[in-house]
Amino acid sequence: MKAIVVTDKAAGTAGMKLAERPEPRAAINDVVVQVHASGFTWDELTWPPTWTDRLDRDRTPSVPGHELAGVVTALGYGTTGLSVGQRVFGLTDWTRDGTLAEYVAVEARNLAPLPGDVDFTLGASLPMPGLTAWQGLFEHGRLRAGQSVLAHGAAGVVGSMVTQLAREAGAYVIGTGRAADRQTALDFGANEFVDLDNDALEDVGGIDLVFDVIGGDIQKRSAGLIRAGGTLVSVVGPTEARPADGLAVDFVVESDRAQLSEIVQRVRDGRLRTNIGNVSTLDDAVAAFNRTERRKGKTIIRVRP
Repeated sequence: MKAIVVTDKAAGTAGMKLAERPEPRAAINDVVVQVHASGFTWDELTWPPTWTDRLDRDRTPSVPGHELAGVVTALGYGTTGLSVGQRVFGLTDWTRDGTLAEYVAVEARNLAPLPGDVDFTLGASLPMPGLTAWQGLFEHGRLRAGQSVLAHGAAGVVGSMVTQLAREAGAYVIGTGRAADRQTALDFGANEFVDLDNDALEDVGGIDLVFDVIGGDIQKRSAGLIRAGGTLVSVVGPTEARPADGLAVDFVVESDRAQLSEIVQRVRDGRLRTNIGNVSTLDDAVAAFNRTERRKGKTIIRVRP
């Protein structure tokens, strides 16, 4: 099968190449999925599991990509809940070969049914940003109606999901970003927008929940805005700053079938919009990942036409 592979961590996306790889087989509790569309997260080549297995052994050449939408073609021993021919989408294990390939082996529990009226490109754009926003807001941030949320990067792939889900839950959302992102953030539902280059972040006042996708100085300044009992949620690694009288949580997103189903239902209802940017083919994926201009939206690779 055709797949994108990486062997050189220092090379980054420039080290990606299209190659032939053996088709995967389904282990116990696995399914094999014929990939129709795959999502790619811009920084995943910096993640240790891209290069090593659970025992820290080199596993290159490895196939990156962890989001997919496709069709089940085989079931492993003991696999339940899915069937051959079923449309699915989800998030794959970090330490196994990923979804920038014609086929991928995935634990069945990491996948959810993809409704027939949701196309594969849309399905592949949902797992990482949708689950990250959902888990950060509701599991770790314990968001409740009437609370305020500071959503950093509100025009971005994750931030736009955070904004929409928080608004739907009854929160007041203040989005942040660059000046050029203002209208996009407001279009996704932010009540207000803070230009991090020109506006004073501290002017937003007390916040119940900060969703941080930036880290560094912005994270430290944001921690000082959190009300007593509030939460700083971060997806950029261990938090360097903590609220004076609140919680700081960093987390790694996990696949969850029930949450995926909640997210895709909101898309079908028109309550949630994805933020898709460049869509390319597997043959052209390497060029798509090596664009020089700033990326807007989620990069999706259509593996099958």
